[in-house]
Amino acid sequence: MTTDESLDPELAAGRDAARTVSMRDGFRVLGVGIRRQPGVFAIATFGGVLFGALTVADAWVLGWATQNALIPAMRDGEIGTGVLVAVVALFVGVALLRAVGIVARRLGAGIMQYRLQAAYRREVTRQYLALPMSWHARHPTGQLLSNANADVEAAWSPIAPLPMALGTIAMMVIAIAQMLTADLVMAAVGLLVFPAVIGVNLVYQRLTSPLITRAQQLRAEVSEIAHESFDGALVVKTLGREAEETERFGARARELRDTLVRAGRIRAAFDPALAALPNLGVMVVLVVGVSRVLSGATQPGDVVTVAYLLTVVSFPIRSLGWLLGEFPRSVVGYRRVHHVLDETARMPYGDATLATSSARGGARLDVERLAFSHATDQPLLRDLTFTVEPGRTVALVGATASGKSTLTDLVTRLVDPDDGRLLVDGVDLRDLDHGELSTAVSVVPQTAFLFDDTVRGNVTLGADVADEDVWAALRTAQADGFVAALPDGLDARLGERGTSLSGGQRQRIALARALVRRPRLLVLDDATSAVDPEVEGRILAGLREAEDGDGATLLVVAYRKATIALADEVLHLEGGRVVGRGTHAELLATSPSYSRLVNAYDSESDSDSEAAEPTGVTR
Repeated sequence: MTTDESLDPELAAGRDAARTVSMRDGFRVLGVGIRRQPGVFAIATFGGVLFGALTVADAWVLGWATQNALIPAMRDGEIGTGVLVAVVALFVGVALLRAVGIVARRLGAGIMQYRLQAAYRREVTRQYLALPMSWHARHPTGQLLSNANADVEAAWSPIAPLPMALGTIAMMVIAIAQMLTADLVMAAVGLLVFPAVIGVNLVYQRLTSPLITRAQQLRAEVSEIAHESFDGALVVKTLGREAEETERFGARARELRDTLVRAGRIRAAFDPALAALPNLGVMVVLVVGVSRVLSGATQPGDVVTVAYLLTVVSFPIRSLGWLLGEFPRSVVGYRRVHHVLDETARMPYGDATLATSSARGGARLDVERLAFSHATDQPLLRDLTFTVEPGRTVALVGATASGKSTLTDLVTRLVDPDDGRLLVDGVDLRDLDHGELSTAVSVVPQTAFLFDDTVRGNVTLGADVADEDVWAALRTAQADGFVAALPDGLDARLGERGTSLSGGQRQRIALARALVRRPRLLVLDDATSAVDPEVEGRILAGLREAEDGDGATLLVVAYRKATIALADEVLHLEGGRVVGRGTHAELLATSPSYSRLVNAYDSESDSDSEAAEPTGVTR
């Protein structure tokens, strides 16, 4: 249950990203966002620049008011109405325009950030849908969730402070120019604070960047462990592993906590130091300014202006520090997302259609010299050839790892074979248009998955299906009885993964979901294993019949004798090959290995028969 970095290149890349992130990488990510949202970026930047310029204008207004209103009032004991009105108008006007800048900056930055995050989440989701099942099998679900959520969020985290940073750069340029214009000597003394502030920022970035990057990776790992534990809750509880799972989660959570605490301690020391430096500069400027005022070299208003501007210019440097501090997390998230978006694995499709896809009756299935192996190169199917005629029921029987479930994956094209062909009504599955196969073929897997939705929602999955057709599918699946007994019938909610139903009931709902689409080829991968034999017999008998008397073709992975006996033909698989073919009775008489296998299954089934789920009873 631990994560192996050799099997997860995204995780390995995420761990090493802090050593390869540069400032250039961060600006490249920002460039991508700007190119994708140029209009909103322009509005947000305009707001940022307007805010910065008017913040500096406050200093000019303060200096002007000091020189033209405050000092004359203190000297003469009175102030003119016109001057007072001018001072108030200047302060109010600057404040209103600055408020406009703040709204434009924050609104634009927020819209830009959330649009980019939404767009990338949609792209990642579309990519997940396009990538083949073989790719998904190599990547843990928790990691995929992290790519689509936490990593996308991290990738665009610098977008929010970007307009402010650009605005404060404008603020800093204007402020420095105004300081130099007001008094060159005091400006030179005050600007000595800049090297100290920049040095503190560089130290802060160097100390916190690896911690922030590691915290981002730990968030993904915590998400993975939590998802895996919840997904395997039944295993964890039945094997009494709650304490071990809690400790496994707790270890990562504690590491994440400690990493964030270390980053917080550094920031706790950084913020006071950064705030203190401009104040020290202001004190020095005031000392120098008083001396220059007394000597007649400058005016009191200029001293106030320079001192105020010095406090103002410290903010742009801090805002740039916030922006640069997000770069490691952003670049790591962006790279992890693009590990998914840049993946080229695809399942190619043609443009063929099934000429008989709208016809009633079963489909013909041809399997020609099929070969398949997993990533370990261990062959599961070898030179497999057989035909299932329309309307026939064929049972696949074989020991564990004989290739039965793999064959069902190939028939429904969840994966493609290494060699050979599968044809439905004479058309190679790889030549079919996207979505065409699902119009004729449905599969009911071994494990029935139900959504936290109503019975109707689980059967139709949002398709426009009349309730009469839903009930018809439920009757064929022998599920209409217990559904009708539910308090709300079709509108009864089943809970997450259908926890309000028994195992057999969940299987029958999943079967009804496939039947409501009226498939012409129905693949059942041990889909009635939790149903008692009597109900299973009625289900299979109903599947062989349609309203017009011409039923679907059935391919059934079967273990019980009662199930196998209902098939028109049995294919006995061993080592990925068909080693026996015929009716159940013929194979019992001619194949000792087949006889031993089904008798062993039947004995095991008999010993477990008392545990079968009763009909129409929910948990």
